[in-house]
Amino acid sequence: MLNIDLLVNAITTLLVTIDPPGLAPIFLGLTVGMTRPQRTQVALRGCIIAFCILAVFALPGAGVLSLLGISIGAFRIAGGLLLFWIAFEMIFERRNERKEKTSEVAITRDHIHNIAVFPLALPLIAGPGAISATILTSGSFPSALERAALIGVIALCLVILFLSLVIAERIDRFLGKTGRAILTRLLGVILAALAVQFVVDGVKSAFAG
Repeated sequence: MLNIDLLVNAITTLLVTIDPPGLAPIFLGLTVGMTRPQRTQVALRGCIIAFCILAVFALPGAGVLSLLGISIGAFRIAGGLLLFWIAFEMIFERRNERKEKTSEVAITRDHIHNIAVFPLALPLIAGPGAISATILTSGSFPSALERAALIGVIALCLVILFLSLVIAERIDRFLGKTGRAILTRLLGVILAALAVQFVVDGVKSAFAG
């Protein structure tokens, strides 16, 4: 029998960790200049990739990282450093300069696919926090049926996230060029702070272990 309380706890934990309302404006900053279909494609691909990543960690749990000899602390540090690089580009508009030098085809194919994988799917959605929460939650779902339910919980959370990203796209039409520039820089600073926090948590975890 499935424990309803555990399922509710798992949904709450993953939703809070993934943070759809907080991720939606960051998604806007990362996809500046894209059309609605392009943003929908990025959101869909990012959520699907993130689901696959979290599902891999949900099935065997902490055994995945242990098998690779990787600690959660090290994963936090790596994710934080990568995220800080993206934040740097957002603050100083390096991403916009690079997009101006690329063709429309390159933006439509390579750029969209790359953004969906990094940094959207990893580390923003399936980041150290979400992976840690998934691994910890999987300990309460030992049987095959319970693990299947956990996979369903992850899918539900990512569907909610996808819908929030689609809604967030509509906000962009009200911002204008100046609003987008301000939003991109502001979110870049927030991302930088989040990246530093990832690194700090990772260092603490590494030394604690």
